[in-house]
Amino acid sequence: MSALFPLPLRQVAPGAVHVPGWLDLDQQRELVAACRGWAVAPVPMRATRMPDGKHMSVRTVCLGWHWSPYRYTRTAVDAGGGQVAELPAWLAELGRRAVTDAYQDRAAGDAYAPDAALVNFYDDAAHMGLHQDKDERSLAPVVSLSLGDSCVFRFGNTENRGRPYTDVELASGDLFVFGGASRLAYHGVPRVRPGTGDPAIGLPRGRLNITLRTTGLD
Repeated sequence: MSALFPLPLRQVAPGAVHVPGWLDLDQQRELVAACRGWAVAPVPMRATRMPDGKHMSVRTVCLGWHWSPYRYTRTAVDAGGGQVAELPAWLAELGRRAVTDAYQDRAAGDAYAPDAALVNFYDDAAHMGLHQDKDERSLAPVVSLSLGDSCVFRFGNTENRGRPYTDVELASGDLFVFGGASRLAYHGVPRVRPGTGDPAIGLPRGRLNITLRTTGLD
């Protein structure tokens, strides 16, 4: 979509596709500006508290449905109880285009109906342990958009957190979609690469990641 010379799709695993440079600079700026607004209202971005009492090193704000370990709710039950912001129609449409482009399949894109988004902010020291996205009742693909600093994205197998896994460098503007046989693959972010983002998108430091999901909830 954005590169002067389109970069090739890379299938990391069956159903898991990396599309470098999918978002152009203007689209990245627009998404960063939108994330700034979502981070403050109606529910503020927060570090999620896990059942063991520890807080995640990333900070998160949700759209459509609020995620807290390990469920979705319409209100931010662990962050003040406010009603979460709606998932914008334009963001859902971006998700449909992402699925179409990643899978080179218009029908798959047209059928994609995300109803939730998690927006995660990583500072220089943040990371995400290997986990499965399995709190959704639907196994529709997960769409992941990267903004700001690059990161190492570890994409593993569906059985456990160990090998085999593949480390993928995700840069600002990159798209990653995983569904089908890889929908329940373990994945995480062992590290961010500070200072690798382009400040021109409005994010001087850190990484933003937007993931779109279909919860399958009413």
